[in-house]
Amino acid sequence: MKKLFSLSFVLLLALSVVLAGCSSKESSGGGSDKEGGAEKIKIVAAHNQTSPDNPYQVGLLKFKEVAESKSNGNIEVEVHAGTIGTEESELVEKLKLGAADVVLVSPGFMTQTGIKEVDLLALPYLFDSYEHWGKVVDGEIGEEMAKLVNEKSNNDFKIVGYWSAGVRHYYGKKPIEKMEDLKGLTYRTQTSGVVADYWKQAGAIPTSIAWGELYQALQQNVVDSSENSYPYFVQQNHHKTKNGKYITETGHDYTTRFLLVNGKKFDSYTKEQQEIILEAAKASVEAERESVFAQEEEYKEKAIAEGAEVNEIDRAPFIKLAEPIQEKAAKEMGADQLLEKIRSLK
Repeated sequence: MKKLFSLSFVLLLALSVVLAGCSSKESSGGGSDKEGGAEKIKIVAAHNQTSPDNPYQVGLLKFKEVAESKSNGNIEVEVHAGTIGTEESELVEKLKLGAADVVLVSPGFMTQTGIKEVDLLALPYLFDSYEHWGKVVDGEIGEEMAKLVNEKSNNDFKIVGYWSAGVRHYYGKKPIEKMEDLKGLTYRTQTSGVVADYWKQAGAIPTSIAWGELYQALQQNVVDSSENSYPYFVQQNHHKTKNGKYITETGHDYTTRFLLVNGKKFDSYTKEQQEIILEAAKASVEAERESVFAQEEEYKEKAIAEGAEVNEIDRAPFIKLAEPIQEKAAKEMGADQLLEKIRSLK
């Protein structure tokens, strides 16, 4: 009888522990980060442009829309337009530390992390059209570059999409009719590396000025000229300054921007979450590029309507100057074969 009582007591105690556990789980459900069995995650997505009309903002808002919709709200995306960093270095540091989860960065900056091959995509006159650029970044070369970035960064960086920042052109205090017109002009661009070497050989004097200070520098004759794509410099009213009125369509750079996530953090997500993030990234690529293409024409017209003067130029001498510079840079990067592959897609 005593043994029967002891056994009954043990069974009753075990049952009470199980019921208590179930009760505890049910009562804590309201504060859990799970909904319907799926863990909720928050993604901080950031770029360095402060204009709400910028194509970067369009792209990241599309990323947010798709990620939240496809996950039924289990993925929340918080978009920052220059609010957690207006310098690429700040954003990448936040990505590595986990304070940001999706960021935009240029090839030029990525070389500072020790991945020199990516700077190949920023060489002057590497691309001759958007079609050519698309064949490169959306094809085998883009895949190869993404793999290289992931491996060389030890999975700190994972490319999930290639964005564009438009076609870059010269603008300054006078139009450029021939290469000799650049001689002696101070020119806001990169001041070191292949890009700087190119413009030095073209006759200009590369000058470093922060983007946020460039309007004033052009207005006050601190710098004679600069270069960028229409959506970026027209949104900042550079075309209205004393030294920004004349735009020459040099078309020297079909720009590439990397949409990055932290590879280690990405690997920690569930397979479903990874698939949704990649789907959102793909949608953001399409939306951002469409915005760039539309805004290039829109802001060109706006610049002309507001007094800017636009001229075209024979690009052949500029392209000829670029070719040996491309070859030398590719050799130094160990990217000779990549350069040949890119050229073969023209």
